[in-house]
Amino acid sequence: MSPKKSPFFELRSGSVDTLMFVVKTTDLDAMRAELTRRFEATPEFFANDVVAIDLRRLAGNERVPLADIAQLLDSVRMRPVGVVANAEQGWATESGLPLLEARDRRGTPAKQADDDSTATAASAPLATEASAGTSEATSTAVAAAAVEPTPAAEPVRLATSPQTMVVDKPLRSGQRIYAKGDLVVLGLVSYGAEVIAEGNIHIYAPLRGRALAGVQGNHDARIFCTCLEPELISIAGIYRTTENPLPADVLGKPVQIWLDEEKLMIEPLRLT
Repeated sequence: MSPKKSPFFELRSGSVDTLMFVVKTTDLDAMRAELTRRFEATPEFFANDVVAIDLRRLAGNERVPLADIAQLLDSVRMRPVGVVANAEQGWATESGLPLLEARDRRGTPAKQADDDSTATAASAPLATEASAGTSEATSTAVAAAAVEPTPAAEPVRLATSPQTMVVDKPLRSGQRIYAKGDLVVLGLVSYGAEVIAEGNIHIYAPLRGRALAGVQGNHDARIFCTCLEPELISIAGIYRTTENPLPADVLGKPVQIWLDEEKLMIEPLRLT
């Protein structure tokens, strides 16, 4: 039998979408303190997501202990899988982490790509605005392990004011949206997709992924949606997952969600 037709395994060209952890300082203590602070508000935000360590923002004579950074990321449940580097490749390979090729090296200049990823996020992987429960420092981009992926269509965002973001397209699994003010979503939030806002979240479609409002500690933020089927809901870091089943009177129904002290309250919306 030809090895190319083996029923046991295949080796194929492909690509993997990752978050990009863009290193901007050699001060590991400051990095640890900031990352911990951000994750206190959204403890489940990047749980078990793969991440590439991007070294391209460091000055030419700067080095960082990659093993320590990988351990730091692991402490907040990120999974480092490789390093993105230019001039830093020589010493970066000493860490044992594989070198990854970022998409912007084949098109968008690296500096412009960094600026774009700070203003938009994915993705994060395929996320839009500074995703990140992380805002600017952990903004997202796409890293390709071998073959450059076909760019995915991103949601169209219509900002009605500096404080409100409007997304008028469905969000697929793996996409993330981050709004510094209120967020309005007019399409389906699919399983594996995440919507995050420092203010309120309004979803005029089924919520099947994750919604995190008030992520910078705004206890007055609320979540509104017309069909509640979430993987996770959170306000100001207080969250609830599907491991705790929702009551029948709110599951799949229009609801509003808010905080009463440290407890998430879910109430049916009367739309007629």
